Amino acid sequence: MANAALISRSLRRSDTLHRLLLLQARGFTTAECHRPVVLHKRGPDILHDPWFNRGTAFSMTERDRLGLRGLLPPNVVSSQQQIDRFMLDLKRLEQNARDGPSDTYPLAKWRILNRLHDRNETMYYKVLIDNIEEYAPIVYTPTVGAVCQNYSGLFRRPRGMYFSAEDRGEMMSMVYNWPADQVDMIVVTDGSRILGLGDLGVQGIGIAIGKLDLYVAAAGINPQRVLPVMIDVGTNNEKLLKDPLYLGLQEHRLEGEEYVEIIDEFMEAVFSRWPNVIVQFEDFQSKWAFRLLQRYRNTYRMFNDDVQGTAGVAIAGLLGAVRAQGRPMIDFPKQKIVVAGAGSAGIGVVNAASRTMARMLGNNDVAFESARSQFWIVDAHGLITEDRADIDPDARPFARRKSELAHQGLSEGASLVEVVKKVKPDVILGLSAVGGLFSKEVLEALKDSSSSRPAIFAMSNPTKNAECTPDEAFSILGEKVIFSSGSPFDDVDLGDGKIGHSNQGNNMYLFPGIGLGTLLSGARVISDGMLQAAAERLASYMKEEEVLQGIIYPPTSRIRDITKEVAAAVVREAVAEDLADGYRDMDARELARLSEEETVDYVKNNMWNPVYPTVVYKKD
Repeated sequence: MANAALISRSLRRSDTLHRLLLLQARGFTTAECHRPVVLHKRGPDILHDPWFNRGTAFSMTERDRLGLRGLLPPNVVSSQQQIDRFMLDLKRLEQNARDGPSDTYPLAKWRILNRLHDRNETMYYKVLIDNIEEYAPIVYTPTVGAVCQNYSGLFRRPRGMYFSAEDRGEMMSMVYNWPADQVDMIVVTDGSRILGLGDLGVQGIGIAIGKLDLYVAAAGINPQRVLPVMIDVGTNNEKLLKDPLYLGLQEHRLEGEEYVEIIDEFMEAVFSRWPNVIVQFEDFQSKWAFRLLQRYRNTYRMFNDDVQGTAGVAIAGLLGAVRAQGRPMIDFPKQKIVVAGAGSAGIGVVNAASRTMARMLGNNDVAFESARSQFWIVDAHGLITEDRADIDPDARPFARRKSELAHQGLSEGASLVEVVKKVKPDVILGLSAVGGLFSKEVLEALKDSSSSRPAIFAMSNPTKNAECTPDEAFSILGEKVIFSSGSPFDDVDLGDGKIGHSNQGNNMYLFPGIGLGTLLSGARVISDGMLQAAAERLASYMKEEEVLQGIIYPPTSRIRDITKEVAAAVVREAVAEDLADGYRDMDARELARLSEEETVDYVKNNMWNPVYPTVVYKKD
């Protein structure tokens, strides 16, 4: 028996060593930055291609090999020297590059960075990754909102693909106009609800570009295999319909089945050419967000970040708030939560949070009913109850029942202030896109919360749509309040060396990891369990001492590490649910044999890094 045990342990050690060696070997051959690039172009064509151009960093042997000698200054510089020169110019130019008084400094920064993106993608992403805290708010929220509003005027060079209502019947052939034979990630929008700015039509392409910048910077998706997409079905924005400079279709939006047929054709076309692509839906108006998600999620590798990503980040924050109260996460089902906003994001959060509560309570009918009773949803017409005429079907399960209202002293249409006063919630969560909705009266009412440490989630974007600011929250509720927002705010100096931490519950903590984990697992669909695993890994990422200080989200400087951990959790859940088909030469059975640590290494080895690869010329 002793010999058998010894042999068994020896075999296990041997198997572990074999897997580690296999991972190391594959890490070299599959790591995106180590793959040589074969080009079928030479000379000026390379210098004008941002995917392959590296400017003065081409070595002399590369210049000879690629027909570049004499086309560049003779001095060869390193990539770091290029970045140092660019950063020096950026700091000088950002003060002088404004295009008139309406061009803010953040928008000027975006324009300078965009020029770099247009000529050298590798260097652009190196700058973005190395300065992610400073530039994430430029390429993503909040500055991307201003970019979208001004996109027709900012447009200089096409990026991504545009499918319009006029392309019906042509999309299957159109997708072959895109030069990349492999696309891993698509972000698609119809421009109907960009952030909290409303219908921006074709100008919404800016949000798809910004999201994919973060897929590259945070998740290490190869930038040559991402595709931003705009589906232009018109706009109902009267200003754009009359604007002679507007670049989109100047007609009112398609509706009904005509609209659905356009999206169906697009999905069929992209998955026909790229069967393994992942499609993220972004900023579709509420009435379509849920319907399209339910229509495609069991057939295609897709998800909706506004519904599912926002929900996951909110759940991570809500679980973090429980920890910040000094309680275990299993106490989450006891939290009373007032939600302001019943759009796709608000209902998406409530659905996901109630499922999380129900799972903790046993996942049965009683558990789901108990979870439902912890939410009070307030929209523009007040508290949603059973007495509401024409309740949105997605909000109906959470409408407060008559039997509950009597003892709470509430009625249909009760104001947000009334609801907070009567319910005494542990959390108020804003996804209303109404700036300042959490007024002084609402915050004063939260003083009577049943929690010793109430939490405020002012999650609407961009900054001007935040339901309140951290200064307002801390000035009224004091140092014990937990504050989170969708867009970045500075921490608040409370005096006496105390800091009021302003957490940013940004979707960038989750969606890159969801996409990367889905890609590397080869999951056929993106399940609720995979999304839940992502949220829980984000919630557990923070150390206990950080959480007790009121820090429930990590700094964006750690985004690559966060994404790696989230992606690994998604891979493991896909394997556990038997959804994984594997990726490249790592099949599902091998994925299943990886330990948690090995899964993290596997993810890390498959993240693209912005280094100049070896370039080889080959004639067609």
